[in-house]
Parts: sequence; C-alpha cells; structure tokens
Amino acid sequence: MKLQIIKNRKKFYLLSAIILIIGIGSLFVRGLNLGIDFTSGTILEIDLKQDVPTGDVRAIVNEMDLTQEPVVRKLGESNVVQIKTETLSDDHRQSLLTKLRETYPESTLEKADLVDPIFGKELARQAFFALLIANFLMVIYITWRFEFKFAIAAILALLHDVIVVLTVFSIAQIELNSSFVAAILLIVGYSINDTIVIFDRIRENLKRRKRGEPIEETVNYSLQQTMRRSINTSITTLLAVGSLLFLGGATLRPFALALFVGIISGTYSSIFFASPIWVDWKKRSA
Repeated sequence: MKLQIIKNRKKFYLLSAIILIIGIGSLFVRGLNLGIDFTSGTILEIDLKQDVPTGDVRAIVNEMDLTQEPVVRKLGESNVVQIKTETLSDDHRQSLLTKLRETYPESTLEKADLVDPIFGKELARQAFFALLIANFLMVIYITWRFEFKFAIAAILALLHDVIVVLTVFSIAQIELNSSFVAAILLIVGYSINDTIVIFDRIRENLKRRKRGEPIEETVNYSLQQTMRRSINTSITTLLAVGSLLFLGGATLRPFALALFVGIISGTYSSIFFASPIWVDWKKRSA
C-alpha cells in the first residue's frame, strides 16, 4: 500500500501548525526555565578525597531546598566534583560545605566562583550566531548542490524541529543548561542530513521521470524509496539516545531528552514537511 504523503500534505501542515502554535504560545506565556548557565549562580569545586557517585552528592545538595535544580558532575578521573547552584550567600555556601563534610569529613573546597548573568547572555548570543552561520552555509551548499527552493525548504524544516524541542521544554518547564545548546546543534546536523538524502533521491528521480508525470507522484515515489532508511536510522539512533535518557542519570537527562524529541521531529519534518513545501513552491513558480 502506497502512502500518499504529498496528496495529504495539507493534513501534515495542519499537524505541524497546531504543534507550532501551541509551542509559540507556551514560549510567550510560560517561557523557558533557564538554568544556572544562562542566569547566575555559584560554582563550587570540592575534593571529596574518595570516589563518590554524583547522585549521592546531588541528594545532599537538594537538602538545601534550592529553587533551581543543581548541576553536579565529576571533573575528569579525579575525586573532585563541580557543583553548580543558584547564587548562594556565604552562610548558605558554608551550610552546604558543612552538610558535605558530615558525610565526607575529609572533603576540601578547591574553588568557589560566581556565575555572572552576562556569561549566560553571551552563551545564548554565541549559540544564536552559531545557528545563524550554520544555516547560512547550509543554504549556500544546498543551493549549489540542488537549488535555492530546496535550501529554503530544508531550513524551514530545521526551524520546525528547533521550535518543537523548545515547545517540549517550555511546556514541561525542564531546566535548560549549556548542554541544551549542544543538543540543538546536533539536532540540526541530524535533521539536515536526513533531508539531504531525501532531496538527493528526488533530484535523481526528477531526471528520470516520464513526460507528463505529475511532480507530486515523483516526489511521493522518492519519499517511499527513502522512508524505510530514514525510519530505521532514526530508530537505531533513538535506542542509543533512549539509553542515555532513561539510564544516564539526572545530569544527562535534559540533553538526552532534547536529542530524543529532536530526532523524532527531524525524521517527521524531513519526510512530511520539507519535501511537501518544496512541491508547493515548485508548482507555484512553474
């Protein structure tokens, strides 16, 4: 049974429109739950003098009744842990160190810093410009390899994927940290690769299509040829990302969730969004 993707493209447009409207509305009403990397906070580096799971340290930090989720990670192979929290007063910081020393009496404070909110703004600005430059270079490359209409359709699909991920994080109010930026860049790379594979098949089939054959049939046939490959690749990638999401611990969970949602959205947009947009634009300019 042949799936009529192009024939039913307006239904897929409607689904995407509903998701995007919900997402944009949530971003305006609820906003994003920006973590310490984007706001301000305290960074402590503590040598525990023994190998301790980060989950145990996080449990002690959570006893402080903080409003933001702390970020706890090990520094290399040492016994030093880095703790990022909201801005702590000297008394609160000393209280945290006292709690840690009750469990790890030999622990010592190696470093204490404050995260300036200017750093977060700079990080967001650099991430924005990185995405802007990447999209600009992709437009140039896709236009050179294919045509300008293919390039714009691909960029619109990428924008769709980014908004979908932001929608999930906005609705669930999951805290964003610097790893979220890396996740978005990875999603963009994954999604554009899938889209390019489909566009390449469309281009090859356009060269071989019979005279009088509607462009919709050619594109739909190309999607049928590449769909199994796209879905199988996504499933195998989701299995790896899913292991991080469900087994990787609290620190990796936001990063893994962004990838998980982004891969699903990227697969959907490559098949059901980018190619139909190109078809509509191509028909109008014909």
